[in-house]
Amino acid sequence: MKDLDEIKPQQEGQGFQFPGEFEITAMGNASADLKARVPQILEGIGLHVLHETVRHKHSREGNFLSVTVSFRCDTREQYDAAHAALRADPDIRFTL
Repeated sequence: MKDLDEIKPQQEGQGFQFPGEFEITAMGNASADLKARVPQILEGIGLHVLHETVRHKHSREGNFLSVTVSFRCDTREQYDAAHAALRADPDIRFTL
């Protein structure tokens, strides 16, 4: 598996460009109030969360919930920190 830093855009102007707005999805236990926790976690590490973009979807059987939110960040390190902070939460299974 390639490290994300090794992936380069095929054409100039494609790919991640910082600063910018990015979308992240966290999936985890439906009973964990992730609709509120995901934005709180991102704000807790200093990111500007675009609250109007928060959306969620339950799994077919209702056991899991995915929460998608957009946020602003200035650097790749902040983007990586967003994924790391969410993955550190015991009720979040993974992020996209």
